[in-house]
Amino acid sequence: NVPLAVRVNIEGLHNVMELAKQYKLKLFVPSTIGAFGPESPRNPTPNICIQRPKTIYGVSKVHAELLGEYYHKRFNLDFRCLRFPGIISYDSHPGGGTTDYAVQIFHDALTTGKHVCFLRPDSRLPMMYIDDCLRGTIEFMMSPSERLSTRTYNIHAMSFTPEEIYDEVRKHVPNLEIEYKVDSRQNIADAWPMVFDDSSARTDWDWQHRIPLEKLVDIMITNLRRVYAENSAEKIGNVA
Repeated sequence: NVPLAVRVNIEGLHNVMELAKQYKLKLFVPSTIGAFGPESPRNPTPNICIQRPKTIYGVSKVHAELLGEYYHKRFNLDFRCLRFPGIISYDSHPGGGTTDYAVQIFHDALTTGKHVCFLRPDSRLPMMYIDDCLRGTIEFMMSPSERLSTRTYNIHAMSFTPEEIYDEVRKHVPNLEIEYKVDSRQNIADAWPMVFDDSSARTDWDWQHRIPLEKLVDIMITNLRRVYAENSAEKIGNVA
């Protein structure tokens, strides 16, 4: 729904920026790996390079980045923006996005025992666990403005492929099976960064991720086992 995307992500952003300018607010706007396109360098993707995304989602994010930079320069608005990789969390269900296989595989491992992946086994994309995402956002917003060399930063924690995360999950669920049924989301993944270069964030405001792939998998499996056990016990209680 392109008209709705424009109203929410572009017109809505204009309203928020005008209010932030009027009331001298600090403004954070999240961006994404989707802000890049097939002409962008993919491995690694630097903080500043050609972008040219091919989705309305990505176009609206580039618009937000550039408009925020302009408002900062023209009106001294304290605009800040982070380009996030795929965010992984056990307390929200996957919504069908291009990176959401990396959440769905955990649910499938603990329920059906089989994961059907819509990307090729070698499709590498940047990812991050939710705790690093939240902590990084807070640290960025708390950083003194004079330390920032730009207003939009890549942040990165890990990059992996479906095959690599499958191998890690199988260390916890050895009987997990995987089947690859590639769909149109592969075209999106092929245009996105494989590895984010976040050296500017690490240099300017000391960004450091804490959770690598092995720890992410352990956290996801441990907590989803608990969630499914609690849900099962609740259903039994309701029946009783």
